[in-house]
Amino acid sequence: MPFQLRSMLAAASLTAALLATSLHAQPTPLDPATKALSHAIFKQLIEINTTDSIGSVTTAAKAMRTRLLEAGLPAADLTLAGPNDRKQNLVARYRGAPGSKLQPILILCHLDVVEAPQAEWHTDPFKLVEKDGYFYGRGTQDMKDNDAILVTNFIRLKRQGFIPNRDLILALTADEEGGKSNGVDWLLKNRPELVKAEIVLNPDAGGIDANHGTPTVMVVEATEKLYGDFQLSVKNPGGHSSLPTKDNAIYHVADALSRLEHYTFPFELNPVSRAYFEKMATLEKGSVAADMRGILRTPPDPAAEARLSAVPRYNSVLRTTCVSTMFSAGQAPNALPQFAQSNVNCRILPGHTQEEIRQQLVKIANDAAITVQYKDDAGALFDKGTERVSPTPPALRLDVFGPLNKVVNALHPGLPILPQMEVGASDSVYTMALGIPSYGISGIAIDIDDLRMHGRDERLSIASYDEGVDFYYRFLQALTQ
Repeated sequence: MPFQLRSMLAAASLTAALLATSLHAQPTPLDPATKALSHAIFKQLIEINTTDSIGSVTTAAKAMRTRLLEAGLPAADLTLAGPNDRKQNLVARYRGAPGSKLQPILILCHLDVVEAPQAEWHTDPFKLVEKDGYFYGRGTQDMKDNDAILVTNFIRLKRQGFIPNRDLILALTADEEGGKSNGVDWLLKNRPELVKAEIVLNPDAGGIDANHGTPTVMVVEATEKLYGDFQLSVKNPGGHSSLPTKDNAIYHVADALSRLEHYTFPFELNPVSRAYFEKMATLEKGSVAADMRGILRTPPDPAAEARLSAVPRYNSVLRTTCVSTMFSAGQAPNALPQFAQSNVNCRILPGHTQEEIRQQLVKIANDAAITVQYKDDAGALFDKGTERVSPTPPALRLDVFGPLNKVVNALHPGLPILPQMEVGASDSVYTMALGIPSYGISGIAIDIDDLRMHGRDERLSIASYDEGVDFYYRFLQALTQ
């Protein structure tokens, strides 16, 4: 097994057991000054449009640089760097003890957000609105919450004179959600000296699953799916709309998408997802727990697999998923369409390549008129996908998971910590590919039935945000003392 996950769980459990007897502290409210600061930074970030279409990551990066500069971080340790005027990344280095031999910890936080059509929201997506105990706005869940939390805590620790045992590097970056200028990739290729580190933390993954506000489990990203966009397209001569024909570009693509809708990729467990369900089966109750045990059998119980697959969040762990996310066609309302195309977004299980999935989409479409091409992050089309696969998950590091157990047990005594396969994708893919141990860790708790990232009326509990500020304040200190 490339990732000794059972050893990881055993070691983490042992660490928790050793620490639990001396940890009885309960979460305490943020002091008024910290709460005011963290809310102000969150509001400032939400209200800077950082979408790829018309927004500016640079504006947000400069605003955070000013905040950190005013807190006392030297200008020389606050570097703006990127490929163009709109996509400048901020790399902030919090200096550790002079003479320390320990290599830095890098924290990845993307500043960009997905598009948010104003007409579809009940509030202005680019205004931080407080309502009914929630913050509303684009980026409240993904991931300006953690951007603001990390900036707040850099300021807080600097003002308190805290000196970590190694440098802490915060990278606030562009284009994680899409676009031509992914900030982490650009920095690693063009300014590697700014982000050279021994360990990577990525608050864009992991976090606390809650049920009606009650934390049930903390998940830590141990591996992630591979992201892939593909374009299904048809071209036709077109013609006058008074002379309809069955050879219609729209119908070709629509029929293929219908076949994709009803297609199910094969069920598959890997070491991370297997260990996840093994532990979740002890936390869930009734038929759900029984079904989790059922899929772990050899051979797996098909009925249990079908029932779990009906739950989207479990289905996405059990298999590769592909879904149409965009569609365009035609050139005039009174003409037969000369073209039709759809973007199909896939989240691919570890061990499978983008080219393998492209070929599977060709089989699913089952139509010689349809061209299936791989689309890269810049939107360029290729007749063949890459042979890239998700990187091998990193092994457990007790210098990360020991402090994590300590902090979690202090804030949420007895809360289980589980490894998880991130079913989306994150910037950890770039650092893991270089062999840097990268872990998705966040202290934000979100109800499992209120996941609104990328969706309409994105929101985050104010109490959860405040607890997230407290979590990283404690965690950064525990990591570096």
